[in-house]
Amino acid sequence: MCQLLGMNCATPTDITFSFRGFSQRAGITSDHSDGFGIAFFEDKACRLFVDNQSAVESPIADLIRNYPIKSRNVIAHIRKATQGKITLENSHPFIRELWGRHWIFAHNGDLHDFNPPLSGRFTPVGNTDSERAFCYLLDQLVEAFGYEEPSLEQIFEVLEKISPQIAEYGTFNYCLSNGKALFSYAITKLHWLVREYPFNQAHLIDLDVEVDFSQVTTPEDRVAVITTEPLTHNENWTAYQPGEMILFQHGEPIKKAITHVERLKREQENPEIKRITRADQY
Repeated sequence: MCQLLGMNCATPTDITFSFRGFSQRAGITSDHSDGFGIAFFEDKACRLFVDNQSAVESPIADLIRNYPIKSRNVIAHIRKATQGKITLENSHPFIRELWGRHWIFAHNGDLHDFNPPLSGRFTPVGNTDSERAFCYLLDQLVEAFGYEEPSLEQIFEVLEKISPQIAEYGTFNYCLSNGKALFSYAITKLHWLVREYPFNQAHLIDLDVEVDFSQVTTPEDRVAVITTEPLTHNENWTAYQPGEMILFQHGEPIKKAITHVERLKREQENPEIKRITRADQY
């Protein structure tokens, strides 16, 4: 399956440490080598970098590993293709405009026969299930609120309703941001932690690199990191529960919910009908 990396911060922060370890999984410590992308928000707009080369080989990824771009909201993705060709238009994260600001979405999973009706306001450029799901989510937000921007809590409530419906079609783990906050949802694998004062040392799992964050931070800093698999072995990562949604703002979780996915209940009662998608096999 693909892997996700998200970061939400109280103050603008760079993601170079986490991305250095994360990008190793694109061909060195794992084989998620079918493209990568990363988006950095600056208020309402974002810098988006995507490449259909792996994050190990891409010169763009080298830039990200070595150039400390600071942001309050970052989403990155390394791809193991399950649907759609290995092309630039199928590389995550995906970007759209809604309510006068950019929205960024990256998905880990595989949705079977997911072909929802779309309004035409948001149209896929590529041919992945992920981009269709993104367009559908935004369509549902417009249907719920029109063209006047709602609060983060109101957006959360709609995502809490729609996400488990999409998860009926297969594995649906994602990170979504509008630059104000970061929404996250997991059916299978997703983990999170918060780094805050007093900061400690962190050592990457995928690379022999350690950082003492107490030497490079201030008491005002606070960083939430969300990732498919833990990035460090000496920090306490919390696994998402199946169907859990978490909203992060200012570097900490501000709202949580456990959604009900009927498919998971059926599979628990009868393991023989459990759907194993290609994403679950990688």
